[in-house]
Amino acid sequence: MPSPSRSVTPAPGATNATNGISIRDAVLTWFAAWFVGNVLSSMVLASSGAERVADAGPWWLAASQLVAWTPLVAAIVFVSRRSGTGSLVRDFGLRARPLDLVGLPLGVATQLVFVKAVYLPLNEIWPDTFSTSKIEKPARDLWQHAHGAGLVVLVIVVAVGAPLVEELAYRGLLQRSFTRCTGAVTGVVVVAVWFALIHFQPVSIPGLFVVGIVLGVCAQRTGRLGMAITTHMAFNATGLILVANT
Repeated sequence: MPSPSRSVTPAPGATNATNGISIRDAVLTWFAAWFVGNVLSSMVLASSGAERVADAGPWWLAASQLVAWTPLVAAIVFVSRRSGTGSLVRDFGLRARPLDLVGLPLGVATQLVFVKAVYLPLNEIWPDTFSTSKIEKPARDLWQHAHGAGLVVLVIVVAVGAPLVEELAYRGLLQRSFTRCTGAVTGVVVVAVWFALIHFQPVSIPGLFVVGIVLGVCAQRTGRLGMAITTHMAFNATGLILVANT
């Protein structure tokens, strides 16, 4: 908690009720839900008989993600009722405005310009580690194992479901709590690092960190999740289009 002598400016649109969710409550909520969700997701993938998510196919991917997301959303609703107002709109900024459609071109630009600009010098220094093929491999593997209706399922999971749930968890729950106690810049950066590391894909960490910063700034500047969600959707969809056309 900030001392009485330290003034921390809340995020635009934040309310006192929103600020009631402490860093401790937010972090414990996220970790508990993440752990339970990953255990359930691993059980689902084990049932498929495949060693990798991509090999299991999009239907198993959807099932594993659904059981991973459910505890997370349930935990967020619980902490909202326990420590906040009980409203996802007031506590986490889960709302949108027409202006948030700016996130669509911003997401495309983040994928095609910002992320590529980060990897350009890394590829020059460590070409074997940060090659385009290695960076795109996770998305390419998912796409190559999807066919017919499976392609639709893959797009829904990656370009719709993941952005909605992840923005609610990272920019809604975590970033708002960190921002309250540490300030806007620290809150955005800490959660961007968290977002990048938790994907457990070392080669993707630089790019995911940049994405996390962009999404964090969107949420911080608007005081809501709408623009962060549309930016995230456009970013993921552009990534799928890139691997589909190469």
